[in-house]
Amino acid sequence: MADLVVLGFADKEKAESVLRLAKDLSRQELLDLDDAALAWRTLDGKIHVRQTYSLTAAGAAGGALWGTLFGLLFLMPVFGAAVGAATGAAAGKLSDVGINDSFVKEIAGTLEPGRAAVFALVRRTTPDRVREALRPFGPTVIRTSLTKDREEELVTALRTV
Repeated sequence: MADLVVLGFADKEKAESVLRLAKDLSRQELLDLDDAALAWRTLDGKIHVRQTYSLTAAGAAGGALWGTLFGLLFLMPVFGAAVGAATGAAAGKLSDVGINDSFVKEIAGTLEPGRAAVFALVRRTTPDRVREALRPFGPTVIRTSLTKDREEELVTALRTV
């Protein structure tokens, strides 16, 4: 089961840097994410949300592959790929897995202007290495699905020295 962790940052740039760091940690096999999102509030109060995993694109790619395979069976691979991609994209757009969009918008609505938050659905992690990598960005823990003890441990570990 994945754990949800929402971290707050002083600005959008720090939050974007943390998402890039998460990709790097993933390549090092120190962090395994199910899903991630970035939310920020501009100085004029507008809320923006960016998902890092596009279900539409993934659905289109998978649909194109399967469409091509079925198209080859019926000697129409290009038509099969086009129909498969369209069907896969539609299915991906209608799917909602990972972090709940309304939850992200709810938390984003509580951000002060200029601040940002990173939402991470964490499958597996090497906690000490990930916490050490995050500490320089000065995150604050906004919300988690961790037990109270583990959340307090995370808050303490992320405090800058």
